[in-house]
Amino acid sequence: MHEAYIVAAARTAGGRRGGLLRDWHPADLAGKVLDALVDRSGADPALIEDVIMGCVSQFGQQSANVARNAVLASKLPESVPGTSVDRQCGSSQQALHFAAATVMSGQMDIVIAAGVESMTRVPMGAAAKLSHDNGMGSPFGGPGMKARYPNIQFSQFAGAEMIAKKYDLSKDALDAFGYESQRRGAAATKAGAFDKEIVPIDVTTHEGTAHVHRVDEGIRFDASLEAIRGVKLIMEDGRLTAATSSQICDGASGVMIVNERGLKALGVKPMARIHHMTVVGEDPVIMLEAPIGATKKAMARSGMSLNDIDLYEVNEAFASVPMAWLQVLGADPDRLNVNGGAIALGHPLGASGTKLMTTLVHALHARGKRWGLQTMCEGGGLANVTIVEAL
Repeated sequence: MHEAYIVAAARTAGGRRGGLLRDWHPADLAGKVLDALVDRSGADPALIEDVIMGCVSQFGQQSANVARNAVLASKLPESVPGTSVDRQCGSSQQALHFAAATVMSGQMDIVIAAGVESMTRVPMGAAAKLSHDNGMGSPFGGPGMKARYPNIQFSQFAGAEMIAKKYDLSKDALDAFGYESQRRGAAATKAGAFDKEIVPIDVTTHEGTAHVHRVDEGIRFDASLEAIRGVKLIMEDGRLTAATSSQICDGASGVMIVNERGLKALGVKPMARIHHMTVVGEDPVIMLEAPIGATKKAMARSGMSLNDIDLYEVNEAFASVPMAWLQVLGADPDRLNVNGGAIALGHPLGASGTKLMTTLVHALHARGKRWGLQTMCEGGGLANVTIVEAL
């Protein structure tokens, strides 16, 4: 079996809802990342054999196979196909897994895994809401699911609160985690830690001036723990607030995955090798706890321990998710989301998987480290884990 290597990894800086990326059609935004991957790898665009793209809200401007539309909005030739993946927030991490498995099998040699989400243009839950409001029902309304989960309303917000209570995570501790994410994100930005991974995007500010978007718009450089503690609770009698939850975000990201034949065809050195891939399904009610079990499974199957891993990227959908992950697994918080996470940088849903991988690979290189692990919670009680070796 072949190995799978990452030879290029790039992302846009995140945009706030209605912010600097508001004028970008998601297919065009994703197309810019595809172009950047081709440029950074030096690949002949015709050598790309497929584009596998994660996107959660495949509706409106993100419907009709956004992956193919992104290809047609890019410099890639019409001969390059594309397919869109929905594994909820892990969509582009799963796209990476599909791309890696494809080149490892030898069916293809050069594949792009990517993700996109414009939460400004296609709001989260828009498809389900419009379907429900127009009498076409709910995705969770079938008799099979109702019989199995009677009187259950599936909610990520409720799941995040369940985790906080289950693991006795206090509001003070959650607030401190949220502040640390902002502090790390701001420090990383000021130090230029994201410069090599970000694709510059031409935008127009709200004042009407031309601007090149290079900095994650959600970072609060003046964040204080006192201000975070004063943010209103999301749920009555809950512990989480907007300041301890991921930010709604527009963005795109991607990685180019190749095998040994692909390396030879491109004549490039790999950035990283995909060492292990795992995906699990667990309780869809608490929903967001699966990264814990997925990591345990990945450690067992890979023969590694978390002590072997130099850096972890655990998506900060809500502060309770990575905090519970740290607590149960006894992981080192100093290795977790070292450049901040989605609380500060934003969570562009379907783009977050390859966004986190892009940040992880660049961070491993910048710090001279070898092993990295990425995991994220996903709607429906799912989680992916990817372990990479920096080269």
